[in-house]
Amino acid sequence: MLKTINLGLQYGSRKLFEHVDITFTKGNCYGIIGANGAGKSTFLKVLSGEIQSTTGEVLLDKNERMSILKQDQNAFNNETVLNTVLLGHKRLIEIMKEKDELYAKEDFTDEDGILAAKLEGEFQELGGWEAESDAESLLNGIGVESKYHNMLMGNLDAKLKIKVLLAQALFGNPDILLLDEPTNNLDYKSTRWLENFLLNFENTVLIVSHDRHFLNNVCTHICDVDFGKIKLYVGNYEFWYESSQLALQQAKDQNKKAEQKIKELQEFIARFSANKSKSRQATSRKKLLDKITIDDIEPSSRRYPYIGFKPNREVGNDILFVDKLTKKGVFENLSFTVNKNDKIAFLSENTHQITALFNILSGNDTDYTGKFKWGITTSIGFLPQDNRQYFDKELSLIDWLRQYSKDDQTESFIRGWLGRMLFSGDESLKKCNVLSGGEKVRCMFAKIMLESPNILLFEDPTNHLDLESITALNEGMSNFKGNILFSSHDAELLQTVANRIICFNNDGSYTDRMTTYEEFIEKYNNL
Repeated sequence: MLKTINLGLQYGSRKLFEHVDITFTKGNCYGIIGANGAGKSTFLKVLSGEIQSTTGEVLLDKNERMSILKQDQNAFNNETVLNTVLLGHKRLIEIMKEKDELYAKEDFTDEDGILAAKLEGEFQELGGWEAESDAESLLNGIGVESKYHNMLMGNLDAKLKIKVLLAQALFGNPDILLLDEPTNNLDYKSTRWLENFLLNFENTVLIVSHDRHFLNNVCTHICDVDFGKIKLYVGNYEFWYESSQLALQQAKDQNKKAEQKIKELQEFIARFSANKSKSRQATSRKKLLDKITIDDIEPSSRRYPYIGFKPNREVGNDILFVDKLTKKGVFENLSFTVNKNDKIAFLSENTHQITALFNILSGNDTDYTGKFKWGITTSIGFLPQDNRQYFDKELSLIDWLRQYSKDDQTESFIRGWLGRMLFSGDESLKKCNVLSGGEKVRCMFAKIMLESPNILLFEDPTNHLDLESITALNEGMSNFKGNILFSSHDAELLQTVANRIICFNNDGSYTDRMTTYEEFIEKYNNL
């Protein structure tokens, strides 16, 4: 059992959190959420002992082992892949070394024999005889093939290193498992494997993640880091979000009687529970909503941007025609036609392929063969992965956004749009060239909303965004009445927005199917 008592952390005058009293119990999976900079990863570091708290304490049963997902990809460069995984169980490695040293002694005594027997017993209890095979099984499951197992970590590429470090954290059935962004740079198959592993993991898991699909599938509880407090809620991210929004709406509605509000909340819980009973999670040992009452539902103080794209005109029948489009060394003979109501997700392990395609379609690259043609009724809102060119001038946000407001350039109008993107008051006077990655993306959304296009061309739009902005974006794209061509690593966005998938395969071919993301992955994926 992991427990915090009056836990607090303060840097100078800034309090990240205080008076945190939470007990994390066996069998549950806790998703740690919060705005960027709220202290989610820092909270995990305090729990692990990497950072010392200002007040209070962290209690861990002395016989329990905590395992942490390491972030330093180069820390084990001189170790083999297999040994790196084994090093995740410190005590097991210590026993192996002690045994080897004992058996290597020339003057092996009776006392040495007694110690050796004791070590052998502990070695067996910790699963030492199966350790290598268990480590190999983890590596294969997460997508690190056997041919890499005896290679040095220093010879692996970054994506494989991440998978090995994840296998290291999972190795040896730890009592407490701390995972900070475990799905970063994982492919779909590896992510699904990790989901299934955690669903069948019988101990305690704490996860920091921006992957809503992942949080929804594995979490039994949500820990919300907000305004210096950390509050615990039963349910996954979807339940927390929808219930908090319902409670917030009820708080604003002063005319409804208390009985009506209670009935609404009870009906929401029943409806959500019924939907989740059919999910993959419900077939596991984890029971998602077994303890929820209406008292658990509270409005969130979290701020969400408003993201809503409204086309200035309806798109015609001719939208986009692509014929044998070729970018030398990147892709060749790509042909497809965009039809009304198409929301197309582009997938590829080589992200340069999608970047190249979107740059061509947006008119920013003319170095290609073949042809494409946009319909005369189309207007395009383009969000590139690299948006630096839009922010290379020292302009205030008001002046920056004014460039893209054709109909109304008054300060009050511009401030209104910036406010929707959570830039209020003096924040509107910030210089655009000093914005964070997430702030720049929110500004780009404001720009595109002002332009009112009927085609959205979005390359990895969730990059740099917090969960609140991702959730708002998801809703905005789902409700958009025009066409969307986009790429993303966010499985929830892909699943809920796309109705068609175009996938660049490893052999240079491509696959084009009218289907959802998950159906495509299961049936057609050749990545």
